Amino acid sequence: MLVDSHVNLHSEKYSDDIAEVIKRARDAGVRTLLTISDQLSSTEAIKEIADADPDIWRSVGVHPHHAKDYSELSSEKLIGLASDSKVIGIGECGLDFYYEYSERYVQADVFKAHIAAARETQLPLIIHTRDADKETQTLIEQEHREGAFTPLLHCYTGGQALANAVLELGGYISFSGIITFKNADDVRAIAKTTPLDRVIIETDCPYLAPAPMRGRRNEPAYVVNVAEKLAELKELPIEDIQKVTSDNFFRLFSRAKDPREQ
Repeated sequence: MLVDSHVNLHSEKYSDDIAEVIKRARDAGVRTLLTISDQLSSTEAIKEIADADPDIWRSVGVHPHHAKDYSELSSEKLIGLASDSKVIGIGECGLDFYYEYSERYVQADVFKAHIAAARETQLPLIIHTRDADKETQTLIEQEHREGAFTPLLHCYTGGQALANAVLELGGYISFSGIITFKNADDVRAIAKTTPLDRVIIETDCPYLAPAPMRGRRNEPAYVVNVAEKLAELKELPIEDIQKVTSDNFFRLFSRAKDPREQ
């Protein structure tokens, strides 16, 4: 069994065939999916998808691209939305200084609201960070001193220092199809050295299809390719990677029900 820990099933790219996409994932052995919130206006669409399937879970949060539209977001709002039993994580949230669709200070304020919600609910904090390693590390370390929360670096492409800092705080790192990309040696190096009990995998679909599907629409079935590459990097049988990444997911996202135990 495999878990895809980060999918965007409410994307319009799946509007015509979402049932077939989910079936292909299940046929490939991908049993559990976590479909991610990009902005609060997507909440109802995401909820409908998750509620229709016992093995699809969801998060609540605002991507840093959309922070400008939620500059007054409160932790209380997120905490309220997270009361639904199908909500197992807070985010994705964080800092993106590559595109900077939102002002940096607005991104930081909205990120802090998510951190406070993760601290209060004790749900994992799903972090998007791009070209903002130092700022992300400083903020989460400062906030962690105010009260513990568990960070997850999703679709990680940052440096070793931030990875080490998150691991030191008891966090996890998720790797996507990027580890299959030809020029992603730096990301592969971090994946190879990340402790086996702190690594999970994802597609971040419909984006970032792994080799050999690059250029296509990504989908959850392709997390198999991520698992295969991680197994190669770790020099382990694919069955070991399937088990450990699934175990890690359900340890981190403890509100989710593990289908292996049902």
